[in-house]
Amino acid sequence: MRETAPVRGHLPDENPGFVGRRTELERMSAALAEHRLVTVTGVGGVGKTRLALRAAHRAAEGYPDGAWWTDLTPLDGDRLLVALVADSVDLSDHTPGMATTGLCRRLADDRLLLVLDSCEHLAEPCARLVAELLSAAPGLTVLATSRQPLGVEGEQVVALDPLPPAGGDALELLRRAAGEELTAAGPAGEICVRLEGIPLALELAAAQIRLQGAEAVRDQLGTRFDAPPSARFDLLAHTERVWPSRHQTLRAAIGWSHELSAPLERLLWARLSVFRGPFDLASATAVCIGGPLNRATLPGALDGLVRASVVHPPDAGGRLRMLDTIRAYGATWLERTGETGTVADRHAAHFRGLARRGETEWHGARQLRWYRTVDAHHTDLRTALDRLLRTDPDAALDLIGSVAFAWSCRGRLREARDGLEQALLLSGARGRPRARALWALGVTLVLQGEFGPAQEVSERCAREARYTEYTEYTEYTEDTEEAGAGRAGGHGRPGDLTLDAAALAGLLALTTGRPMAACVVVGHVLDAARGGPADSAARLRCHLVRVFALTGLGRLGEARDRALALRALCEELDEHWTRTALEYQLALTGLLEGDPATAAGHARAMLEGTRGLGASLGVALGLDVLATALAAAGDGERAADVSGTGEAYWRSTGQPRRGLPGLRALHEKYTDTARATIGEPAYEEIFVRALTGLPQDGLDRALRGPRQS
Repeated sequence: MRETAPVRGHLPDENPGFVGRRTELERMSAALAEHRLVTVTGVGGVGKTRLALRAAHRAAEGYPDGAWWTDLTPLDGDRLLVALVADSVDLSDHTPGMATTGLCRRLADDRLLLVLDSCEHLAEPCARLVAELLSAAPGLTVLATSRQPLGVEGEQVVALDPLPPAGGDALELLRRAAGEELTAAGPAGEICVRLEGIPLALELAAAQIRLQGAEAVRDQLGTRFDAPPSARFDLLAHTERVWPSRHQTLRAAIGWSHELSAPLERLLWARLSVFRGPFDLASATAVCIGGPLNRATLPGALDGLVRASVVHPPDAGGRLRMLDTIRAYGATWLERTGETGTVADRHAAHFRGLARRGETEWHGARQLRWYRTVDAHHTDLRTALDRLLRTDPDAALDLIGSVAFAWSCRGRLREARDGLEQALLLSGARGRPRARALWALGVTLVLQGEFGPAQEVSERCAREARYTEYTEYTEYTEDTEEAGAGRAGGHGRPGDLTLDAAALAGLLALTTGRPMAACVVVGHVLDAARGGPADSAARLRCHLVRVFALTGLGRLGEARDRALALRALCEELDEHWTRTALEYQLALTGLLEGDPATAAGHARAMLEGTRGLGASLGVALGLDVLATALAAAGDGERAADVSGTGEAYWRSTGQPRRGLPGLRALHEKYTDTARATIGEPAYEEIFVRALTGLPQDGLDRALRGPRQS
């Protein structure tokens, strides 16, 4: 039954320190039941995000298609707003066309709750997007948090006030955050009143209670808050704006925490504000050292900020973060020091370096680690790219060319394409960065099904690769004693750029039903190039394309032998991406050879790999080949179940089923057989149950063999 099944969607874990808000929660529950757009408003630090998260968890069971969370704080503008929202609802965004088209299609028939957290800095574009989504998706409900209403027709606003300063909830929050027994009759009660019950201010005070004791904190707040406003806010005065009194209280509390921080902690606080997402110690060190902050002093300063609750403690992956309100305060101080541009440039250089190091580690045992590192630092890689697009387009081209393939594998096709197209337009650089970016753009276009533009980019990529390798070879030979002999022999053998250009041309040929063309183009380059498949990622990709081309040509024995040899090589290298693709090819070969059991085994291996890579398109393709194998083996019920799950994953890509032409024909053939075997009504019932259930549960069932079911 649906009411006892796990809830679909994705919501972050709730903060264990949530206190009170019973009345507000009831108001929000009632509002969500009656209105399709509910916006929680209030000043920064009042607890809008926590309340929305608690309300979303409580309401989630009422939405058959899940409750989904989108944190908008990483965005510095609206250019990638739709891409971020699409990613948050597991839409891998493989569709071309208008940015909102695929998202509207994804949500059109669903009954789900979409939470948009921290809309204030994107109020107008959020309003436009929400209005369009609500119009396209009748079953959609949106819960937003913002410092002001969005102004969309039908919006229900829930204004959130601070906790009652003299009430029990404010004291309980302070007590929990401080980890001490505090009473209303003592200094703790006065602290709650001084800070007007604002949750973030209370948490900052709790951190100081742990360090100094409640009496010292009360006295310090009294000294600061009893001063005239001009003195109270002298550290962060904005004479051109009139702040609401409660906002001034929060700013005073943050400023007080700032005053209590040691000089190195204040400097680090300011510099850390350049990070838009979670960061680790290594990144903080690379970006923030300079002057008195060095490798020896920075860890201690960072620990001090964690103790003061300015920086959240590290999670299981060692990543730390700052709340947006506190980050914004640090950014203002960074501007006052005159370091904003310098630190932003250092941040961009660090993440450009991370991208380049990761690209060199793609081929080998560190591939999966790098892939996950790129995913973990996605927000700041994107921030660095935006900075470089404004300040150094050549460096931007280098950065996006290094990470775009990983972004595309992860399903972030629109972000990859947007970054590549902008960098290619703004940068006039020739050579390796341009050839690499053209290759990545071509792959992205193929995955989006944009075969016409992909063909044009493929040709540009081949020209740029030839130009670059000829130029590099000529420069090299002119610097050697054998320059004359080298020029007499032509411009040398194809290098990795030409190999990747050939792999792109071959991929495009395969996906458009031309296996012979794919075989010829990669075969020609591989025959001319020196070295074996293990020598580089580009060589391995060319060999992979040739295996698929041989399969498409019906040379199954040769394709299988080459695939098994390549898979063994990938296992030696601990290379995951190519190995996963080879499992797909081996599954297809098994089907074509009439061995559905072998095909099913390879399909499950492929699914394990694609799940580890977080590649929803790969999961969809793998489920199709597994469903085909099960149908071919006569297991119609399991075939229907896997096929329904596959359809759910295809919908998450925003496009209809795709795949190599040979598999599409086999899938249709054996699906018809399975329908006939168990009967159309039974097949449809199982298919729809899997389609409307949790995709992850369906994938888990698919990965279990017959004896494990």
